[in-house]
Amino acid sequence: MKKKIFKIILGIVILITYLILGSIFKIYIRCPIHEVTGFYCPGCGLTRMLTSMLKLDFYQAFRYNPLLFISTPLILFLFINKIYCEYKNKNSIYKKIPSYVWYILIVVVLLYGILRNIFPYFAPTTI
Repeated sequence: MKKKIFKIILGIVILITYLILGSIFKIYIRCPIHEVTGFYCPGCGLTRMLTSMLKLDFYQAFRYNPLLFISTPLILFLFINKIYCEYKNKNSIYKKIPSYVWYILIVVVLLYGILRNIFPYFAPTTI
């Protein structure tokens, strides 16, 4: 149990270090889907969005990836709930969410991936 929590915290530290160093040296991992096909995937702009959020530039973070920016509170809640349940040996909220909700989320992400290639407003842009 404590090993899992340690791994999660270590992953967070590595992610934040990557974002800070990437911001300083302008070195990021490019999206392989965009590099090969030229289309934006639903996750394109995620690294830049997280970097902008660390800088508290929320408008620019929204412009990089609106769907993930809007869903950030939900993702954080589920993440914190998972850590808490691991620590207290309780069942996570994941088991209480019906499967059709996950299917709806998958459809929304896929539609967003299609729409961001049709409408330029959804493409990752800078102000």
